[in-house]
Amino acid sequence: MGKNNEILAVLSLWWREMKRFYRQPSRVVGALASPLLFWVLIGSGIGTSFRASSATGARAAQNYLEYFFPGTILMILLFTAIFSTISLIEDRREGFMQSVLVAPVSRGSMVLGKILGGTSLAVAQGVLFLLIAPFIGVRLSLGGWLEVFPVLVLTAFSMTGLGFIIAWRMQSIQGFHAIMNLFLMPLWLLSGALFPADGAPVWLQFVMKLNPLTYGMAALRYSLYQGAPGLGSLPSYGVSVAITAGFGVLLYAAATLAASKRTAESLP
Repeated sequence: MGKNNEILAVLSLWWREMKRFYRQPSRVVGALASPLLFWVLIGSGIGTSFRASSATGARAAQNYLEYFFPGTILMILLFTAIFSTISLIEDRREGFMQSVLVAPVSRGSMVLGKILGGTSLAVAQGVLFLLIAPFIGVRLSLGGWLEVFPVLVLTAFSMTGLGFIIAWRMQSIQGFHAIMNLFLMPLWLLSGALFPADGAPVWLQFVMKLNPLTYGMAALRYSLYQGAPGLGSLPSYGVSVAITAGFGVLLYAAATLAASKRTAESLP
């Protein structure tokens, strides 16, 4: 019975996140339209200069829109996953979270349900965006889909975990936005989404190696551009997936620990 309660709690919280998202059409449109516009404007705007300044012939032959495509997918995962955790703050205000905390389920199940909800939303949007890949010359085989899907899941899971840890402590949505923008943009910019690490200054390359999103970005490029030239400077697919998975597990443990330290009475 205890195990069934834990599974039911995870599924209930996951389903609640799904329903909340799809009942807000503006969120659905904004989540896809904004990255699409961003991709077209940035990719088209600086594509020419990127090609001219590229050091390697392999990357020079790659259209910048094509190079920036995995970076846009990463942006979709990042922003959707993290901002889905705003629901934590709303749940506290509405008293729902206090009800969850006094329920006979573990904090680990509660955290897992919330994180899986954000992960599912981010992955669904990432997959939708991937559907335009053939129109820019990126054709995914079955093997490519089997490689790219775990990368989407692991990256979205770790980012939702990061959002959970921060949202759990925040008192207002405005404060959450301010703090997350401080984290999100540097994480994304220094992941290799906009520019390759091998063309950056040495100190910046070092910072990019410390960024966990760099490995999610590398795994995404490997799975999208299998066997393409220019991937040799990236961490291998196996190492990138392992680091992304380890980061996700670490953040889940940290989120569960943070949730375990607070009771329903201690929530504002």
